[in-house]
Amino acid sequence: MRRPSLLAAAVSLAAAAAMTLGGATSATASGGNFVALGDSYSSGVGSTDNYLNSCDQSTNAYPYLYQQANSPSSFSFKACTGATAADIESSQLSALNSATSLVSLTDGGNDVGFSSVMESCVLGGDSTCTNAISSAESKARSQLPGILDTLYSDIRNDAPNAHVVVLGYPEFYDLSQSDGCVGLDNTKRTALDRAADLLDSVISTEVAKYGGFTFADVRGYFAGHELCDDSAWLHAVTWPISDSYHPTADGQSGGYLPAFEAAL
Repeated sequence: MRRPSLLAAAVSLAAAAAMTLGGATSATASGGNFVALGDSYSSGVGSTDNYLNSCDQSTNAYPYLYQQANSPSSFSFKACTGATAADIESSQLSALNSATSLVSLTDGGNDVGFSSVMESCVLGGDSTCTNAISSAESKARSQLPGILDTLYSDIRNDAPNAHVVVLGYPEFYDLSQSDGCVGLDNTKRTALDRAADLLDSVISTEVAKYGGFTFADVRGYFAGHELCDDSAWLHAVTWPISDSYHPTADGQSGGYLPAFEAAL
């Protein structure tokens, strides 16, 4: 199955369990202190033509939309394009403290070199693409769990009372609509979707180890709005090139935001 029902069920169970796990505050956090961490999927790359700063933060990004709707006591928008776990550790975690009640996070894609994978798949042949994907998948299996364990442990130590929502990544292509869809061939599309599924699987497995952490699976929210669908919420190869394979404004408001809210 392309959209794993077991993971969706796990998300629902984790969201319910988070309310009772020691150290986590109520996930509604509408009056609490909210910190948004992560990479370009949280900063909002691809959702606007006018970014707030050099981190490509957007007022259309799901963390900004959430704080606009819920008016938390404080909001610290730290997510930054290109961020790896090491970057989050060095430049974003300083916003956390014992008063932080809600944290959002996307991370993992840059740690396994997903941006270079996309470049290889767009510019190279099938073998170049699949070899790059295989290398990224190997890193996801062997290196990413330890990278995420370190990051999650440090987030928990720095924000001991926070509910931490870790959001995953969407599948890029609707393979059922691939026939007649321009762009990459079906071999590349299938491999890219498989890699996104693996990345989400590794992330959700690590999240499950931490009390007060919830994995928010966005794939179901993007169903019917992937590349090759009539109403796609993701950019294909486009200009500026950095927008490619990132959510549009609709992807942030219709995909990431409701997935985040459901996890609460």
